[in-house]
Amino acid sequence: MKTDSGSHADQATIWHGTRVAITGGTSGLGRALVNILLDDGAEVAFIARNQENVEGVVRQRPESHGIVGDVSRKNDIYSIATQILGALGGVDLLINNASSLGPVPLVPLGDTNCEDLELTLQTNLLGPFRLTKALLGSLAATAREGGHPIVLNISSDAAINAYPNWGAYGASKAALHHLSHIWDQELSPLGIRVLSLDPGDMDTPLHSLAIPDADPSTLTSPESAARELIAKIEEVLFAKEGAPKATEAAIQ
Repeated sequence: MKTDSGSHADQATIWHGTRVAITGGTSGLGRALVNILLDDGAEVAFIARNQENVEGVVRQRPESHGIVGDVSRKNDIYSIATQILGALGGVDLLINNASSLGPVPLVPLGDTNCEDLELTLQTNLLGPFRLTKALLGSLAATAREGGHPIVLNISSDAAINAYPNWGAYGASKAALHHLSHIWDQELSPLGIRVLSLDPGDMDTPLHSLAIPDADPSTLTSPESAARELIAKIEEVLFAKEGAPKATEAAIQ
């Protein structure tokens, strides 16, 4: 993403040609982000585990690049990164959206199997860490070429607030949130921003798994949440002096 310093004229066209990679891109928030960014002119590669679901999205959005891979699997990461770079030629925005709830139905930590906690950490923490690390060279190249690369890690209020039965998910998101702030401190001098943002409670399949009896009318639509996240990214790109940075507006 390239912008002219202080110019808001580019805001309407900022996404044209922007190279975006999104994990968990076949449902919920990820799917909404794929659709909106494609509509805004971005070049989008999305990643998901299920080949049939990936192919379904590509059939509906043939301009997208679908990649089958599991970010929780260490051996998949470099294949995913290579395919992203092969499809897009580089990365301006990486959105680490894929998430695991942990054991379903949700259970207390004392009843959580070690394997379930491990898988949740693999998906929600190590997956974003490994994929970001694998793409750091490309992100740095974008910055050197005058771009403004961003990594967005999707967080949750469970990263801050301790909710009973949400132990595996909350612990993994808390670690991701803190990791994001550390990486932002380390990478900002290189021109790479790392954000951790909470999209709120959404009417998604993941939320339905966690709270089956939730009233959908009380939940934010994935499309609305996606637009809010995109607006926060734009705030970072066009921040005025004294305006709050997205990292400061992350999880309150």
